[in-house]
Amino acid sequence: MGRSGIGAARLLQALGERVVLLESRSTETMQKQAAQLRRQGINVQLNQGLDLDAILALGADLKRVVVSPGIRWDHPVLEALRARGIDVQGEVEPAWHASRPVPWIGITGTNGKTTVTHLVHHLLRSAGRDGEMAGNVGRSAAETVLERRQSTRGLPEWLVVELSSYQIESCDAVAPQVGIWTTLTPDHLERHGTVDHYRSIKRRLLERSAVRVLNGDDPDLRSRAASWDQAIWVTAGPRQPLAPGIEPALWIESERVLHIRGGQPCELMAADALAMPGSHNRQNMLLAVAAGLEAGLDGPTMEAALRSFPGVPHRLELIRTWRQVRFFNDSKATNYDAAEVALQALDGPLVVLAGGQAKIGEASAWVAALRQSARAVVLFGEAQGMFAGLLHDQGYAGRIDTCPGLEQAVPLAAMLAEQLGCTAVLLSPACASFDQYADFEARGEHFRGLVARL
Repeated sequence: MGRSGIGAARLLQALGERVVLLESRSTETMQKQAAQLRRQGINVQLNQGLDLDAILALGADLKRVVVSPGIRWDHPVLEALRARGIDVQGEVEPAWHASRPVPWIGITGTNGKTTVTHLVHHLLRSAGRDGEMAGNVGRSAAETVLERRQSTRGLPEWLVVELSSYQIESCDAVAPQVGIWTTLTPDHLERHGTVDHYRSIKRRLLERSAVRVLNGDDPDLRSRAASWDQAIWVTAGPRQPLAPGIEPALWIESERVLHIRGGQPCELMAADALAMPGSHNRQNMLLAVAAGLEAGLDGPTMEAALRSFPGVPHRLELIRTWRQVRFFNDSKATNYDAAEVALQALDGPLVVLAGGQAKIGEASAWVAALRQSARAVVLFGEAQGMFAGLLHDQGYAGRIDTCPGLEQAVPLAAMLAEQLGCTAVLLSPACASFDQYADFEARGEHFRGLVARL
């Protein structure tokens, strides 16, 4: 009964399928949603978890089971369904089939994918192209496709879709016209087990893409450059070989973005067109520009669009300046690597808010960045005790405070910023949000409201 599940159910029902929606919980909100869906002809069963007997009891005409990204792809019930010849797929796959022949720009990566998704969508829209943004960014692909199929406009010219590893491993049919891979660092290992398995899932999307765009500044991707038979590589630095015979197709020299046209280097636009801070955002810009070129956009059009880009909610988002202290919402930083990138992007000294539901990962580079930039760290949520021990053990010498949640942490951080002469307060949790919030957006919105009330 999440957005993606309801979206997939409504799309399939609109396509003439008989749909049963199973939900393990039964809240008051879900009961109201269920009543509305039943009026639309969708059979909703609340308090019904993922149970093999219950699914098989639906009848011999059961064609497929469409699962939420939150369900493990190797769940025993799903394995048993596959063994019986029943098609099991993720909620993105119905959207893919229902959107044919619209080309997709599929974007994945450990960090940066949300920013690149927003950038590509903004480039298309600013150029007057009919592009829709969907996937792992708030609106599911199924919701978006259904809405456009039912509208007088019909399907869009392009679909820009952010895809997580959970979604990629469950949608083997999805083959984008343009696939973009932003970064690869260890993440979601509690589900995928190893970095190699996690990497292989991400790679599948790019291998199915007609045009592959990769970030040559990411150490993991660059180390495997020679394994790609065809790819467009970008770098936020000068043009240098990534591997024998492999050179970037987009790069930056003398504050200009250059690319290869007709076999020769040509200037495309100014490198400072995007105002978002940090070298990682220059990488994000170039990945988006590569997609724009594939969609037929020119340099001046994209430069003008980038200069008007408002930024991405919850990703190094400047909320306000209060008593000469800037407050940044980076709630999207749900792992150590993303939080480290934020610390490197901002000029210190900082007060950093961190905490939530900790993930498996290597924290040493994040702690080193805290040592460099943060005069104080305010810890909250489930991970506060673990993080306090981690900071002590790895030699962080600044002030460390712990709080139950953001209600207490935000005013304390504001006070510390004044006392310690800090230029900014940064919410960059390095954690998932599920200990206290439905998602990172809810956490970021709570932070926004608390900062507004200072």
